[in-house]
Amino acid sequence: MQLNFPHLPEVTSVFSQFALHERLLKAVAELKFVEPTPVQAAAIPLALQGRDLRVTAQTGSGKTAAFVLPLLNRLVDLKGGRVEIRSLILLPTRELAQQTLKQVQLFSQFTYIKAGLVTGGEDFKEQAAMLRKVPDVLIGTPGRLLEQLNAGNLDLSHVQVLILDEADRMLDMGFAEDMERLCKECENREQTLLFSATTGGAALRDIIGKVLKDPEHLMLNSVSQLAEGTRQQIITADHDQHKEQIVQWLLANETFDKAIVFTNTRALADRIYGHLVAKDVKAFVLHGEKDQKDRKLAIERFKQGSSKVLVATDVAARGLDIDGLDLVINFDMPRSGDEYVHRVGRTGRAGGEGLAISLITHNDWNLMSSIERYLKQQFERRVIKEVKGTYTGPKKVKASGKAAGSKKKKIEKKTGDKKAAAKRKPTAKPKANAPLASADGLAPLKKRKPAAE
Repeated sequence: MQLNFPHLPEVTSVFSQFALHERLLKAVAELKFVEPTPVQAAAIPLALQGRDLRVTAQTGSGKTAAFVLPLLNRLVDLKGGRVEIRSLILLPTRELAQQTLKQVQLFSQFTYIKAGLVTGGEDFKEQAAMLRKVPDVLIGTPGRLLEQLNAGNLDLSHVQVLILDEADRMLDMGFAEDMERLCKECENREQTLLFSATTGGAALRDIIGKVLKDPEHLMLNSVSQLAEGTRQQIITADHDQHKEQIVQWLLANETFDKAIVFTNTRALADRIYGHLVAKDVKAFVLHGEKDQKDRKLAIERFKQGSSKVLVATDVAARGLDIDGLDLVINFDMPRSGDEYVHRVGRTGRAGGEGLAISLITHNDWNLMSSIERYLKQQFERRVIKEVKGTYTGPKKVKASGKAAGSKKKKIEKKTGDKKAAAKRKPTAKPKANAPLASADGLAPLKKRKPAAE
């Protein structure tokens, strides 16, 4: 069964109407949560019923509360000592795991529920000591969880609720086998909730089929929401060096509090960051090769506002929740419409205004066009006189918006071949009965021409 909630259902217009424990409602009120977001309105009632869920919702949609509150509601009245881990929240990155831990702690502040964190980049022995205290809610990343499991420090056999957040990104990062192994370790679970920012592909469908039982499918990626608070523009560019000039102009002339420049590769992120720093732009770079200290520093300073610009790859920036982000620049076009929604959905939140600018060379045009079709809208074409290039888009486009190919080269090639053939001297045709080779299989000897006198 697939449900779509483009608008908030009236029956859950306030959090107090959810069947949540009074201690959780007290925390919700303390945090000044009043109206649920669409994903919370759709997911929380079903999760409270104990249903398995497969939810598609972008970052910034409030999906963390959509799974944390029902989870805590199940655990809040459990009796007995803390002797077993009762729930596991699996996430792709340390930063996202840390953010989720903070949310769990805030929502459980008036309860006795304890949460623990297990991620890479932190002390292994300290994590093992924490696991011996047996947290009610364990939050972690696949790699380090498996290391603790293999070391005999972790028992997941009593987990009641398993939550996979950003499941599509975990698969993109190569965690498919780790995810399956951890799911099998939670074989006695009663409920599984799977959240993703994109609809994913075959790998995601495979994991859904293996870990969810008769799930409800909630699709809450309403791409039309992007147009409400976010202007979407494209600027054509001649090449990557020209793109860098445009980025520098935009960061110097646009009015913004915080900006993210997205690239598809680590090398390009480093290069752009280096050039920005050389121009005295306060920036940080975030990608998978950065160590934990550098990543923490970059995120903290960006959130605090001491750095206004973050250059990042998709994997590294996945799950970051940044307040005041009002400019997104796609140096490289994302590889899919879902990924575009995920990037651009970070800006223009909570009724604010945002600006998303994609830089387009001739190699990017068709991908950009396919994303326009996916969104069912056309991006605003923008020209900046100060950094205007020669490329302005294809001369001809198909009905789909993609560049129309030209057949001129093929025609010229054929005519050129004819001219070349005309210039060639005709060769003497062999006689009809002339043997192609001698009887012994060797070519017949050629007679020498008499030397010129």
